[in-house]
Amino acid sequence: MEFRILDLFSGAGGFSKGFSMEEGFKSVLATDFNEPALKTYKKNFPNTEIILGDITEKEVKKEIINKAKKKKVNMIIGGPPCQGFSNKGKKLGLKDSRNFLFLEYLNIVEKLQPQIFVIENVKAMLTAANGYFIDKIKTEINKLGYKMTYGVLTASDFGVPQKRQRAIIIACKNKKIFLPSEKIQENVTVRDAISDLAYLNSGEGEFCQEYRNSPKSKYQKFMRKDSKKLYNHVATSHSEKTLLKLSLIPSEKGKEYLPKELRGNQKFKTTWGRLKWDAQSPTIDTRFDTPSNGTNTHPNLNRAITPREAARLQSFPDNFIFIGKKSYITKQIGNAVPPLMSFAIAKTIKEQINEDL
Repeated sequence: MEFRILDLFSGAGGFSKGFSMEEGFKSVLATDFNEPALKTYKKNFPNTEIILGDITEKEVKKEIINKAKKKKVNMIIGGPPCQGFSNKGKKLGLKDSRNFLFLEYLNIVEKLQPQIFVIENVKAMLTAANGYFIDKIKTEINKLGYKMTYGVLTASDFGVPQKRQRAIIIACKNKKIFLPSEKIQENVTVRDAISDLAYLNSGEGEFCQEYRNSPKSKYQKFMRKDSKKLYNHVATSHSEKTLLKLSLIPSEKGKEYLPKELRGNQKFKTTWGRLKWDAQSPTIDTRFDTPSNGTNTHPNLNRAITPREAARLQSFPDNFIFIGKKSYITKQIGNAVPPLMSFAIAKTIKEQINEDL
């Protein structure tokens, strides 16, 4: 059976990428209101039709539904943005404008009646307001006649060199599909992911270049598969003050090594932190190019990680090319679903569907 996917709130395409790695899944339509992200999506999925627009606008939604029907979409994936999962937002429930995109997603499910849909979101979605929101979501999904399972997945359990955790909901028309439970035996580390790229200094690198070093791990070989050139390995050009601070922080350490007058006003202990070679990265966010933002400085070089290193820590293969301004690219990478996590979801769906055939 072939699953023909509509990717809602697609971003640059991390969710689609993971599903495309499992045979039998094909993203035929993707939509987002972020034009730079969709340009990256189109670059990497040239055969997928894309729709740029805001899903809350009547005409955009109509176009999505009509095209999805023509393309015989039978599966929907996506992560509706949700800044409103808080006790404050509880008064308005899912009708809080910041959570309303959940209802838009489910409205499209109602119109298209896919066999399966998958929702990805922040972990807090499941516990916010003492479970109020997940209960509301369950009620809405049950009304639509779907059987659902949900839980939190940790990216490092599926071969991603990162501790990112995400809430996942899988809903199916005729059976419960459980979240992937088969975990990898050994965690992939920062060293496994990026040690072959450890040579650029602040401000160095080009959009496209030759590989300088041979792969040093199984993961690096896997990431380089089908990639002739190295893309997006460009280091941020840091200020003199930033470079001075970084020069004072030893390998794999943090801002506790800075004199008090240089520590800044950031409340969080994790700012100005270096990654640790033999551990997983913490969650890659949208500002990984800024040392003052968190633990995203190279383990021993005096620079933040590059977009390619961040993409590796997110499990994007090297032949997945990000395009646009640096600020666009950091958002595209930081907001993405790690493809290897998405691949694990696709694999478990296929296995459980095939049990009935």
